[in-house]
Amino acid sequence: MAGEGEEDMPRDAKIVKSLLKSMGVEDYEPRVVHQFLELWYRYVVEVLTDAQVYSEHASKSTIDCDDVKLAIQSKVSFSFSQPPPREVLLELAASRNKIPLPKSIAGPGIPLPPEQDTLLSPNYQLVIPKKSASTEPEETEDDEEMADPAQSSSQEQQTSELPSQTPQRVSFPLSRRPK
Repeated sequence: MAGEGEEDMPRDAKIVKSLLKSMGVEDYEPRVVHQFLELWYRYVVEVLTDAQVYSEHASKSTIDCDDVKLAIQSKVSFSFSQPPPREVLLELAASRNKIPLPKSIAGPGIPLPPEQDTLLSPNYQLVIPKKSASTEPEETEDDEEMADPAQSSSQEQQTSELPSQTPQRVSFPLSRRPK
């Protein structure tokens, strides 16, 4: 891959190829060079844009070396962070490990959450209407036409005297099946 068509290659692409070769990378796809070039150009544009902002802030007409150094330094400090020193980590671990872990109260096996937090707890309600006290058969329209008008008015009074039907809510917990 490294020796194909190097005469008509741009200078930057030749530099990327030589960097890959110096790092011991012999076999790679041709797109890798283009991806490195894109990353390189994007990084340079961002650094130079930041350097221009720093130069304008300092009321300078041109970008100088100090502006570019400051832009690179700010990009590195915001892009990469160093891990804390080993001593700091050891001190933090020692202070954290002073607090003992809570004792396990679970028995053998996998500890499970409380039953009210599981999917097996009842999460529904059934509406069951209260049964009426009267067990008289309901009349159909045909029966009403044949019935006596005086008798139908007395039935209306009886139904108004019955207590109103209010639904009763009942929930059933799931029980475990005996094995």
